[in-house]
Amino acid sequence: MWETVELREIRVFLVLADEQHFGRTAERVGLTQSRVSQSLRELEDKLGVQLIHRTTRRVTLTAVGERFRGEIGAAHGELADVLRRTHSEHNGVQGTVRLGANNATSVGERLLAVIEAFEAADPRCAVRVVELSFGDRLEALRSGTVDLMVTRLPVDEPELLVGPIVDREARFLAVARDHALAGRESVTLEDIAAYDVGWADVLLPETSDAFIPSQTPSGRPIRRVRLGIGGIGELIVAVARGRVVHPTISSFASHYAHPQVRYLPITDLPPAETALVWRRRGTPAVAREFTRLARSMV
Repeated sequence: MWETVELREIRVFLVLADEQHFGRTAERVGLTQSRVSQSLRELEDKLGVQLIHRTTRRVTLTAVGERFRGEIGAAHGELADVLRRTHSEHNGVQGTVRLGANNATSVGERLLAVIEAFEAADPRCAVRVVELSFGDRLEALRSGTVDLMVTRLPVDEPELLVGPIVDREARFLAVARDHALAGRESVTLEDIAAYDVGWADVLLPETSDAFIPSQTPSGRPIRRVRLGIGGIGELIVAVARGRVVHPTISSFASHYAHPQVRYLPITDLPPAETALVWRRRGTPAVAREFTRLARSMV
């Protein structure tokens, strides 16, 4: 039955082998968890081998699965490139995708790989990264200044579509170098609750809700305060002066390094997710093609 193996089944297996988690795999491939599990079973049945060990907590590859992953990964990529290139060449997809990002570190390794593959597949297509102000979370996308935007989740806007997740980043707390927490190797929400958590006014309420809860697991309130400032530079200075601490992510820590600020891992918050977002209507065909490629690669 190996002749009936579908490209979709191979892609689901490769993403699951990468994520080792059914939920995250379902998000990346745009299927339900049950459909992911069914697709994997169908692939195993057709090949007559077990590719994945399943337990209640973990997903791991069998020895055969590891070998199959190594052999099929490159072949799948090459076949997908041929299919995408053929589609583009005969459907008039060409032009420049304007991709909005709040800073350069928003365009991480996975998204860079998509951009490289997209431009390599068809010389008529290009991607231009447009740097946006930190406070411009979605307005440039709504107005049509950019075709796509890479932004942190959550995004819950009826006129926008949320596409593939292109990055997951560890959570960090920015503190002054002489802060009481600065000597710690890591912190928890219980540690953070003892201090004022600061935000620049340009950050939207839903951003702060996603980045830090209003209370700790034990029920202690977390003091979230707005500082009456409009820029990230001012926020970093407020942290350096010890006025507040600020929860953030690894790319922010590298982009906004400061000699008087330390970034400590937050151990009890899940990774922050970054995704591609675009308009339901009015998105150019070349941008839609880019999102299709991104969904197949990340």
